[in-house]
Amino acid sequence: MIKKRMQDAMNDQIQHEMASAYLYLAMAADFHAKGLDGMAQWMKVQTQEEMVHAMRFFAHIDERNGRVELKALMAPQKEWTSPLAAFEAAYKHEQFITGRIDELAKIAREENDNAALMMLQWFVNEQIEEEANVSKVIDLLKLVGDSGQGLLMADRELGARVFVPPPAGAAAAGTPV
Repeated sequence: MIKKRMQDAMNDQIQHEMASAYLYLAMAADFHAKGLDGMAQWMKVQTQEEMVHAMRFFAHIDERNGRVELKALMAPQKEWTSPLAAFEAAYKHEQFITGRIDELAKIAREENDNAALMMLQWFVNEQIEEEANVSKVIDLLKLVGDSGQGLLMADRELGARVFVPPPAGAAAAGTPV
């Protein structure tokens, strides 16, 4: 059985993961509106990943006889001044999520919740990847600068990203996606 403190913190994390999905979907909509369909595709994949993350927490609480409590989401920002500004906002957001995962791991250690610690280790590793992926795009966009041709090439490259769903049962077991 999951302890209340851990359950409450994980319910908060479900909200953060869903808010992440909502933010990235808003970025996808903004990119579509600006004719940057490749960057929109990149953000749609990110949206799907965040939904999987939320469901990992949902499954963990549920499987440990806890109570999932969904919380309200605020409307995300809907426009960014440039692709670079959007990806910089995404990077800042991923750093926030990394801090939240670190806090969850701290709570799990304090509560001596080894099951949560094992599940959270996947998220610790995932956040390294999440920050690195966004950072690479930022570096690319800085390299491109004001070049319209460069932006179009970057858009095409980012559009190649596809979502790979996790294997059956992976969301609950904490196995890598």
